[in-house]
Amino acid sequence: MERALRIVVFSVIFLASQINCQEAILHISNEKTVREYCLVHNHSWTPLSQSLDAAEQYPLVNLTSTVLCDGSGVGPDVVKDKAVVVRRGDCDFSQKALVAQSLGAKALLIASNTTLITPSANDSEYAKVHIPLALMKYRDYLEAQQVFGEVMQVKLYAPPSSKVDPSIAVMLLISIFTIALGGFWSGACERERLNSSFAGGGNDENKPDSGELFLYSPLKVIFFVALMCVMLVLMYFFYNILVYVIIAIFCLASASALFSCLDAVMNLIGCGTVSFSVRNWTFSVRSLILAAVCISIAVVWGVYRNEDRWIWILQDLLGIAFCLNFMKTISLSNFKICVILLSLLLVYDVFFVFITPFFTKNGVSIMVQVALGPDASGEKMQGNMVEIPAEPQTPTEKLPVVMRVPRFSAWAQNLCGMQFSILGYGDIIVPGLLVAYCSRFDVWINSRKKIYFLSCCIAYLLGMILTFAVMLLSGMGQPALLYLVPFTLITSAVLAGCRGEMRQFWTGTSYEREELTAP
Repeated sequence: MERALRIVVFSVIFLASQINCQEAILHISNEKTVREYCLVHNHSWTPLSQSLDAAEQYPLVNLTSTVLCDGSGVGPDVVKDKAVVVRRGDCDFSQKALVAQSLGAKALLIASNTTLITPSANDSEYAKVHIPLALMKYRDYLEAQQVFGEVMQVKLYAPPSSKVDPSIAVMLLISIFTIALGGFWSGACERERLNSSFAGGGNDENKPDSGELFLYSPLKVIFFVALMCVMLVLMYFFYNILVYVIIAIFCLASASALFSCLDAVMNLIGCGTVSFSVRNWTFSVRSLILAAVCISIAVVWGVYRNEDRWIWILQDLLGIAFCLNFMKTISLSNFKICVILLSLLLVYDVFFVFITPFFTKNGVSIMVQVALGPDASGEKMQGNMVEIPAEPQTPTEKLPVVMRVPRFSAWAQNLCGMQFSILGYGDIIVPGLLVAYCSRFDVWINSRKKIYFLSCCIAYLLGMILTFAVMLLSGMGQPALLYLVPFTLITSAVLAGCRGEMRQFWTGTSYEREELTAP
């Protein structure tokens, strides 16, 4: 059952993406009170100041009774040298801006009851407008009226949001930590298994642990990848139903994985346990406490999974535990299986990211659609175009299959919604299976320097750095396996060739032969 849960979750955990926005801040104040609200603007219009201190302050004039498609009924003396707020509708943004500019206004705010989108116009229109223009939520303006009345002093500014955000470094640390720890754990388990076999007289030598899901044949690998493809396509067509199935499975699988990780830590530090029996059933007090803690964490995540402000911490914790346990329990028997599996998953990743947009109705790849959810349109906009709901909406359910770290340079813009750097679990697990194999191979050849394990970890780190570099340069999320798989596979193969161990590295252990010859 647990193996099936892992396969189902694993089949939909591929994507790394980053959100880019053109968001700004409306600073409203009077002598006693200060409030800030979300704005959406366009760099192609008159740029906004980058800091509050540098922004000019204007009195705000309430013209929400009009859409300002023309200047009739509005005297220049009413709006001259002031910021004005008008309602959205009936004419283009550029027309409103030109009318406000002709009346002497210094800034234009457009209050919207519908989705806030990046305001755009024909290229020839941008040069004609010399005043700042931005969209705000009409409900925010009504709230500001209740707080300030009709007397408001406003400033418009857009703090810069660097593409090179510290969250990328945090994501890099999380990924390399998980990869290294998972590989080390797999090697330690292999060493313990071999020592137990030798101590037991060698009767069970070279047999996988009963808790492992062991991939030893190409047919199993092909079936595994085919199952993932089927699951991804099903998620695309039946997302609104299956997303809750995946959430439930993730809660069970991650709680089990976290228990396994914490139990291993307790054993490592020598934490003892007390057992008691009830009707011939023996229970460990330590295991019961750990189980209660792990289940509680998973339940808390499940209940508050849409609370962006803090729930990402629990999701990353459960995700790390899930990846670690996956790397420890899923074993690849030899380098040949590693090459087949990673190559097929590379093709899988590239196909569902780059090829499927040619077949979908909305031009969005199946991978992106599944990873972000069918209603996450604001995160799927191309370039710097954004969409922000004008009214509170029911949170969109998303698959819990990514590491999420808030963009630290975008804290100021978080009035409009949290922005995250994202890395799919698959971009950790897939190369991690190769790292785990290299760690076990170091045990088989008794390599004290762990040369294969360390080399593969370094290759993974370099691949991740290249992935983030390409993502920043292109401004688009990248299928990380496109870079991680070649880096790790080629590095491992070159190392084995240079050390004259390619034959042994390629064939691995005798698991496959024993399984095939078993009666």
